[in-house]
Amino acid sequence: MNHFKIIASLFASVIITIFLLACSGNETSKDRGFDLANIDSAVSPTDNFYQYAVGNWVKNNPIPDDYSRWGTFEQLYEESYVVLKKVLEDAASVTNAPKGSVTQLAGDFFASGMDSLKIERDNIKPLIPLFESIDAIENKDDFIKTVAAFHKSSINTLFFFFSGSDNMNSNMNIAQIYQGGMGLPEVDYYTKNDDRSKEIRAKYIEHITKMFTLLGDKEDAAAVKANTVMKLETKLAGGANTRLENRDPNKTYNKMSIDELKDIAGNFNWDLYFNSIGWTNPDFVNLHQPKFIEEINRIVSSTSINDLKNYLQWNLINEFASYLSMPFVNQDFEFNSKFLKGTKILQPRWKRVLLTANNVLGEAVGQEYVKVTFPPEAKERARKTIENVLVAMKESIETNEWMSEATKEQALIKLSKFGVKIGYTDKWETYEGLEITRDSYINNLIQTNQFGFKKGIDEINQPVDKEKWSMNAQFVNAGYSPSKNEITFPAAILQPPIFNATADDAINYGAMGAAIGHEITHGFDDSGRKYDENGNLREWWTEEDAQKFTEKANILVAQFNEFVAIDDMHVDGELTLGENIADLGGLTVSFNAFMKTDQYKKGELIDGFTPAQRFFLSWAQVWRNNIRDENLKLRLKVDVHTPGVQRVIGPMRNMHEFIEAFNVQPGDGMYLSPEERAKIW
Repeated sequence: MNHFKIIASLFASVIITIFLLACSGNETSKDRGFDLANIDSAVSPTDNFYQYAVGNWVKNNPIPDDYSRWGTFEQLYEESYVVLKKVLEDAASVTNAPKGSVTQLAGDFFASGMDSLKIERDNIKPLIPLFESIDAIENKDDFIKTVAAFHKSSINTLFFFFSGSDNMNSNMNIAQIYQGGMGLPEVDYYTKNDDRSKEIRAKYIEHITKMFTLLGDKEDAAAVKANTVMKLETKLAGGANTRLENRDPNKTYNKMSIDELKDIAGNFNWDLYFNSIGWTNPDFVNLHQPKFIEEINRIVSSTSINDLKNYLQWNLINEFASYLSMPFVNQDFEFNSKFLKGTKILQPRWKRVLLTANNVLGEAVGQEYVKVTFPPEAKERARKTIENVLVAMKESIETNEWMSEATKEQALIKLSKFGVKIGYTDKWETYEGLEITRDSYINNLIQTNQFGFKKGIDEINQPVDKEKWSMNAQFVNAGYSPSKNEITFPAAILQPPIFNATADDAINYGAMGAAIGHEITHGFDDSGRKYDENGNLREWWTEEDAQKFTEKANILVAQFNEFVAIDDMHVDGELTLGENIADLGGLTVSFNAFMKTDQYKKGELIDGFTPAQRFFLSWAQVWRNNIRDENLKLRLKVDVHTPGVQRVIGPMRNMHEFIEAFNVQPGDGMYLSPEERAKIW
């Protein structure tokens, strides 16, 4: 919901999600990090390592009806929900908590979301003031003031406005404008003529029509409005960057003065907009997609007031539908979850409210979460592993055969300045001034969104807070921020068995170590490598080395382009390049760190596997999952991560350590000749 926070964090860091299955049961092989029952022994590890390593798990773990994908990621989150549910229920049971305290804010928010009777009774009542503001629009300036009011409540209209670090001066925040205002998850869906895109467009118009009828319009009038919205969003999509274009930080850095912005889009009253959102001294803004703002300029000048009002009505109901009465919730689910992702049933209310609280009040919830789940010793063990993998990365750079000494020197400087965040923040958000009551769930959402937006406005032209975390402690995530040149590992990812005190080093380095290596390598992938040691966008490579890097990266692009994920849909090697570089680099540097452990040197078997074999088995179980066809097809279009099957097979085929560990021979499915393999780090 809080788009300001979501978009700001999106461009502050490059985030990769990793996940493992929790150990349970009696003392068996799975208590030592890998469950032999996962293995499909009918398949050779040399032909299809994913199917071999986790094939039986895939067979025995069907997707629950309220999920569109089911894997270790979802399982770990389900376990975290048990803790978070108790945290929120306990907070909600306290009716006299001090106003503004974490307990009061989280408790009252959760209670308001769980009050289904009031939510059903209120229906759209909490949104009526916003609908009335749309009805009152008489001219383009009124429209722009309403757009500003919507942005203050984090409603997705036309574009996103937020603060973020200046890519050429990473110590300072500047204003940022990013393309938005479209309801479909990918701009190609508006224009492509393949069967799936045409089906999505037809279903989307049908969905919008049904939403307008729920608001009280007759079906014919609702259909007219829906087509109006679709035409306007299609125009927006025509000016938008592709996801691949948005991965290039050079293409999305277009800092300009407000006068220059007006030269590009003078039909939009920027002075009125900035004044309305509370930015009192506008000076510079980074325009991520200039051609998109040019399209907005044309839309604002050429579209009738009535059509613009219909568009705003859709933005408003689309933003809040999943939090309103059940007719709206069900229709939102039908399109966004059931049709687009294949999910069969709606999740229970407590889980939906929990996820929302996690999003908009993440640090309030996180403060209680870490008290329950995060043992202090985990932090030190994680720090030691991170240090070992950093050393391995340093050695990888030093011994690199294709990089010149001049570029190596700069790369080592960048690595030496990596920041590390482990566990959770030492400076929790106080939420001072935020008003939360038990009266209205929607009003609470609006209040939290406005609170986050105002904080962002206040950060413009202020120094970047280097202590601020880009993700919450309870997220099963890890991340690299190119602008801060730091890696982050929240508490939730440092729980057993992701970082398992009872497991051997092979398991921990194959999973957590590879995740650490992955995030480190993001600083040197096709996008992260363009930032220097201070987080500034700067070309620190020699021209020759940059060309060599591109040539090696293109080997990965070609390899992953060959993977067929479903039907005739291939993995997009360019879109997923950064993650594929990080997977291969992370596994490589983590294995090099693992080779220094006593376990690797002794070479003793566990459950019949060598240490090296257990390392790769650990990585495979990270990515085991079942996914519905609809969700997989969607992710192939919108996700910068390769699907789980290929995340296992792809990097391993390029590693001689894997080839040797399982004695893979020419002609085997997992074999690539040395000449075909990609080696970057």
